[in-house]
Amino acid sequence: MIQSIMSFFEQYSFGVCTYLAQKFKLSLSKVRMFFIYTSFLSVGMPIVFYFLAFFVLDIRKFVKQKRSNVFEN
Repeated sequence: MIQSIMSFFEQYSFGVCTYLAQKFKLSLSKVRMFFIYTSFLSVGMPIVFYFLAFFVLDIRKFVKQKRSNVFEN
């Protein structure tokens, strides 16, 4: 049951922890645990950072997809 819950969250997560882990060459589980522990200690402030990072990453992905050559039609 726990494995199915973990796979659900990994499948539908926004990819912020994965991006940060790859960017800073850290373990993905350590980045996730950092977000979990700091969310409890600082009353949810990392959750706000997580969603802001999600929006920034999503906008970057959208801009990269929509960028095309000026001469293409």
